[in-house]
Amino acid sequence: MKMMGIIFASDNEARLNELTIHRTTASLPFGARYRMIDFMLSNLVNSGVTRIGIITRSNYNSLMDHIRMGRDWDLNRKNSGIAVFPPFAVNTSKEVYRGKIEALYSILDYIRTGNEDYVFVCNSNVAINMDIEDMYDFHIATGADITVLTRKQATNSSKRIVVGAKEGTRVKEFLINEGFGSGKTETVSLNAYILHKDVLCGLIETAYARGQMEFETDILQKKTKQLNIQMYNFNGYAGMINDIKSYFNESMRLLDTGIRQELFYKYGKIYTKVKDSSPTIYSNDAKVVNSLIADGCEVNGTVENSILFRGVKVEKGAVIKNSIVMERGQVQENSQLCYAITDKNVIIRPNRVISGFETYPVVVVKDKTV
Repeated sequence: MKMMGIIFASDNEARLNELTIHRTTASLPFGARYRMIDFMLSNLVNSGVTRIGIITRSNYNSLMDHIRMGRDWDLNRKNSGIAVFPPFAVNTSKEVYRGKIEALYSILDYIRTGNEDYVFVCNSNVAINMDIEDMYDFHIATGADITVLTRKQATNSSKRIVVGAKEGTRVKEFLINEGFGSGKTETVSLNAYILHKDVLCGLIETAYARGQMEFETDILQKKTKQLNIQMYNFNGYAGMINDIKSYFNESMRLLDTGIRQELFYKYGKIYTKVKDSSPTIYSNDAKVVNSLIADGCEVNGTVENSILFRGVKVEKGAVIKNSIVMERGQVQENSQLCYAITDKNVIIRPNRVISGFETYPVVVVKDKTV
């Protein structure tokens, strides 16, 4: 399989609000010790793809710190490896690129000069463990111009692209934002595609020359009749993070052992930046129920149905329920968290009560003291 990968690091920042003030979607923490980009990076590497370009847009310092030279994914190599592209497009005003088409147009030389014949283009907001080679084999077998990664799921979160079938797996239509809030089970795009690089370059050049900017609306939606667009349906777990609600819900689903095992191990391990941390310490006063806790934590209170990232301190009498506490957070004596998300380095002072609701969790931004 001769294929390269292109990952868009920025998507849905506006809907993720407080969680992406200081970071891009790709570096959003997830699952106690991972970042969102870890999943697609690991899938590509596990499928034998070693030439990967990452297109950034804004707030990408934390992403650069996380990826470094790609060592943790075995991508720090002389040939191929990771290439990170800055967010400056080729438009005459020298502004940040205005859409996926302009972003891809700015790296056409990178795509063309590679030895690979095919390109896997994806966003970084999907937590998934898949064998991309199976999708590639499907693409070849069907003779598709474009193969879209899809999954059947309820359309009850923001910005879902609903895919309609025409003949078997051939796509008839793309309905962007259709079914919003309906809860109906639909075939939904996971915003990942396989194309021959000549097809991709041709489509991008034509669209850019016409002033078109959005890959989904200006190419996929408008060319379903001209192109053979096939959908490859994935039957396993796939958590798409589009907003605060979906981030909270998909995080909480990781407390299910079956989902956790599938996501992190089914088709290969999910790799992340390695940090040397001490084991978590549980005192005699600690009570932990159905929670996911990373290394380096110190637990002296109660933690139920929650996720704690590295280095979190839970003091005596503190109670954390149905919440997410990110790296180096502190919940001090006799404080309570319920349906809350606290970002990195957040300190909850003694005797505080922070409570949201299952459908509307409270978010405390990075470095704040409450």
